[in-house]
Amino acid sequence: MIAPLPCPLIEVSGTPFERGQQYGEQAAERILKGIGHYKDQLQSSGLKDDDLATIIDRFAGAIADYGSQYIEEMQGIARAVNKDLSAVLLLNARTEILKLARRRERGQQDFIQSDGCTGVFVMPSASRDNVFIHAQNWDWKTECAETAIVLKIKRDDGPDIITFTEAGGLARTGFNSAGISISGNYLETDRDYRELGVPLAIIRRKVLEQPHLAMSMQAVYGTRKSASNNMMVGHAHGIAIDFECAPDETFLIHPTNGVLVHANHFQSQVALSKLLDKGVVNMPDSLYRDLRVRQLIEPHIGEVTVDAVKNALSDTFETPWSVCRPPRRSLSNNQSATVAMIVMVPGEGRLEVALLPALGAHFWSYDLDMQVKPIDQAVAAQPDAA
Repeated sequence: MIAPLPCPLIEVSGTPFERGQQYGEQAAERILKGIGHYKDQLQSSGLKDDDLATIIDRFAGAIADYGSQYIEEMQGIARAVNKDLSAVLLLNARTEILKLARRRERGQQDFIQSDGCTGVFVMPSASRDNVFIHAQNWDWKTECAETAIVLKIKRDDGPDIITFTEAGGLARTGFNSAGISISGNYLETDRDYRELGVPLAIIRRKVLEQPHLAMSMQAVYGTRKSASNNMMVGHAHGIAIDFECAPDETFLIHPTNGVLVHANHFQSQVALSKLLDKGVVNMPDSLYRDLRVRQLIEPHIGEVTVDAVKNALSDTFETPWSVCRPPRRSLSNNQSATVAMIVMVPGEGRLEVALLPALGAHFWSYDLDMQVKPIDQAVAAQPDAA
């Protein structure tokens, strides 16, 4: 496969419904391709249309209770691409829906792979230029390179947002003009899917809508989820916490020596004493991916650059079971790859994306006008202690 062109930049503004319409009009081809891809996958598993409709309806209710504006935005997308709301809901709850579909077909093999990801925090104290760097490799289905977009949202009711996501999704990896950033990594435990929660894409969007870091962290910590997930939340001024989330409980990981790397297994010893980490069975390479990236960054602590982070996330140790994964067959026999490498410097309003980086990484840069001051100015503006 030839490395694709850059992600289209989709820019929207106005009311939630208006934003959705603009989104759908600009990204229609990629949205329809994504809908078709996931519907084909579900149908190939033997899931019947009525069962799929039941699952989607359950999530529609959970999202509406969490925030009706998200449903309105998805209705705008659906109108623009001439699809039912359920098709756009599928895109925004696809992790949960795919897993629930698998559970309904217990006699079949696990036909669905997991989002394997490797995320990185570099604190200002560890960087050469005194900036916060937040980056991620997103490992998923190779064909999703053809449905990826960068979404820029101009808002009248809060900070503006820029996020890398699958077309039709409300958020994935990104930051806002208040300097708050988020990325996510798949986790799996024995507590998953006992109850219905809010889909992960909607929680990430909620995080990015907040003007204050405290409320972003509350959205992660306090929102009940259907399944486990790792969410890495940071701020341009050098606060960053990794939230290892079970559906009903959250465990915190903090950077060490100014660096934190997380793959797809739990690191919290408290978490491991209380739950069963089931993700490693499907993603055994997770056990060394975070180690490899940290080993490659640590010699540069105090002088870490964006290029050093990119080089670490490009690691090919044990390829194709590597940090940067070329297209290969997964354990569930799907075509899998590092679909994108995303590198964010929120303090500079900069997001860079390379699609299918294992095939030759070419980074495309996207920017957001920031409201947050550069870290040096912000520190200087603090009042003297009494």
